[in-house]
Amino acid sequence: MRIVFFGTPELASYVLETIAESGKNVVAAVTAPDKPAGRGRKLHQSQVKQMAIRYNIPVLQPENLKSPDFINTLKSLAPDLQVVVAFRMLPEAVWSLPPLGSFNLHASLLPDYRGAAPINWVIINGEKETGITTFLLDHKIDTGNILFKERIPLDEYETAGSLHEKVKTRGARLVIKTIDALATGNVKPVPQSEHSSQTGTLNKAPKIYKEDCRIDWSRPVKDIVNRIHGLSPHPGAFTELTDNRSQTVFTKLFTAKPRYNTDKHPPGTVLTDNKTYLEIAGSDGKVSVTELQIAGKRRMHIEELLRGMDLSAIKKAK
Repeated sequence: MRIVFFGTPELASYVLETIAESGKNVVAAVTAPDKPAGRGRKLHQSQVKQMAIRYNIPVLQPENLKSPDFINTLKSLAPDLQVVVAFRMLPEAVWSLPPLGSFNLHASLLPDYRGAAPINWVIINGEKETGITTFLLDHKIDTGNILFKERIPLDEYETAGSLHEKVKTRGARLVIKTIDALATGNVKPVPQSEHSSQTGTLNKAPKIYKEDCRIDWSRPVKDIVNRIHGLSPHPGAFTELTDNRSQTVFTKLFTAKPRYNTDKHPPGTVLTDNKTYLEIAGSDGKVSVTELQIAGKRRMHIEELLRGMDLSAIKKAK
């Protein structure tokens, strides 16, 4: 079976590696064009391109997915199946090309959490469970008929980073299962309307913007901790710590724990012994920050940071 793979980031790269290692015939990998990055603005290859080169898989990097040249190149490859992982929306002329169709791996239990950032939003929203889904592409984003689903329980202090690793390994296995099932005709696609949401209502997983990353200290501490973990390590939740002279320091927060039944303080109040802890008040308790990154410094555990930096003048977070 001739397979064309579509993807760009590390998650997609791992899935491509798994497909290649399984011995399946990947005739091309389609990924984003090289982009300038870093201080030298040198062209940077996507992780999928790097993996494709490693396995001697031809690479296509179209600027325009509707380009006649690109579509003709795809036709000349005569794919039986196309696999899509973490890539932009494909036009119908592309996804409808193979006789077995094109399927996508999505990091949620569809139809719940359709959108660009399901890994982040399931944690931000405090879900206890998520999953992965393979589905056939159609005219709309994340709406096609479902092939397979697999549930993933979430740990109490799951982060987007730790969930990403679970999705990566389990997702790669599910992609292999889906390829094999489509090759043998051993799967019946089911409309998403026949699958119920895990919450009773459909949640969305839109792209994360900067305003989504600022901590609102007037919220309950559990909601704040969920947001910190749902954005950790990327793009990172942030706040601005203000000292008694009204000077502010931009700070990213990566891990934290809620503390209840403590003395009440106005939301955003910062408390520290300048040795072992840093706590910030929410509406119903305090958030004990365990890992953070002060502007100009690397990410550190709070005790390590306090050994080399005096935060006793910090009074407020906003």
